[in-house]
Amino acid sequence: MSRSKLSLALAALLVLPSCSPSEEQKQNAGQVRDAVMAGLADPFVSDVIGVEEKHLATDFWTQGASSDVLKSADEIRAMNADSINTDPTMFDLAAFPDSLSGEEVKKRLRSISNVPSYPRIYMNGNGVSEADFTAYEAMLGEGAVADNVPLRFALAVRRTPMRTYPTMDRLFSEGVANFDIDRFQESTLFPTDAVVILHESTDGDWYLVQSYHYIAWVQKKDLAIGPREAILDYKAADNFLVVTGAKVHTVYNPELKSVSEVQLDMGVRLPLDRPEALAHNLYGQNPYLGHMVVLPTRLDDGSLEFRHALIQRNQDVHIGYLPFTEENIIRQAFKFLGERYGWGHSYNGRDCTGFVSEVYRSMGILLPRNSGDQGKSAIGQNVRFEKGTPRADKHDVLRAAKVGDLVYIPGHVMMILGQDGREPYVIHDVTGLNYLGDDGEIYKGTLNGVSITPLLTLQSSIERTYVDAVYTVKSIR
Repeated sequence: MSRSKLSLALAALLVLPSCSPSEEQKQNAGQVRDAVMAGLADPFVSDVIGVEEKHLATDFWTQGASSDVLKSADEIRAMNADSINTDPTMFDLAAFPDSLSGEEVKKRLRSISNVPSYPRIYMNGNGVSEADFTAYEAMLGEGAVADNVPLRFALAVRRTPMRTYPTMDRLFSEGVANFDIDRFQESTLFPTDAVVILHESTDGDWYLVQSYHYIAWVQKKDLAIGPREAILDYKAADNFLVVTGAKVHTVYNPELKSVSEVQLDMGVRLPLDRPEALAHNLYGQNPYLGHMVVLPTRLDDGSLEFRHALIQRNQDVHIGYLPFTEENIIRQAFKFLGERYGWGHSYNGRDCTGFVSEVYRSMGILLPRNSGDQGKSAIGQNVRFEKGTPRADKHDVLRAAKVGDLVYIPGHVMMILGQDGREPYVIHDVTGLNYLGDDGEIYKGTLNGVSITPLLTLQSSIERTYVDAVYTVKSIR
């Protein structure tokens, strides 16, 4: 319906008498409503080369995917153990000693906190001065590290950022076009993530912590310190629930804020426990419609207390890990489709490696944190390319790649969705979009989210394609 006809139709409705409408008036009103609804639309509009609306449908990709289990739960556990034993960026927290030497703690501190060699600016455009960095350095408390440092264990009680220095100040590269990439943002801990506490900041508000795949500074208020064995037992619970949605929340709790509407991201694992005393009443609610899980909470003195919480049974969760299948890889990846890109898990989202890590973690598979560490790791079956490998050779490998295979270029990782014709398509959490336009020039667009794109047609420059930069194709099978 044209705008003028719609306006006339709506005007006709406005002059209906206040008494009961006649049958003719009812019929006219119904026709107007139908016409209005027929005019509502949300057309598919995209500047992403090679992507049609069909490519945004999960079923388009799952119809060619296998539902066969690629690795059993026992095989995945063995693979994780081997990864932790052999990969220098991954750690078995249970194997940590009771203490570390001061020199070892300083070494670990300097593995993350260092004055950058490139200029940095604040969001207001002012440069970060030498004096500013001197102040950040003073916050490290490096001189206060004892000769022997007793180690403590803690659990994250909420989603919390991991930082380069013990500060929430945001620093950016000089000359940036936007302020999305905070150079002090490293990663994020999720609720129930376990860490070893290595050191404390000068102001007493931050801990330097080691997780199973990262070291950085975390705010004290988001960690609860508890007995080592209790925390390790909590993480090793045999009966557990896994968050399989992009984000779910615990049930609102008017009695205990610490377990009320807690955000839980994909891959978070929580012990299940339904004691008889709480079977029919938990915080004034009958829990029969929920999963009863155990959450870590933080007392006023910073110590750990475990409390029960509820997750509605209609939420996107799974008892135990999801079976590791191609179909599940696709369905899990699609749950993030369109989420805003978040460097180091900022913006309550995630970045390229966080995206693939959370998808795989929902099936029990652990990966290194950073893309370079993932790409170089021995995990899975790896096809590695030497510098100068012909583009055509890489095309052959990528066209033969399987669902869920990971494709690495410097600073980025992409996940194979499948093939449409002879074009491999990927899903990835990515900022920019470059390809050759009809005029032979580079078209530069914006994605800034979890996106679907073809792979072979993406360009880094007029002369260089994404494929030229691919150095590893990893298949976890």
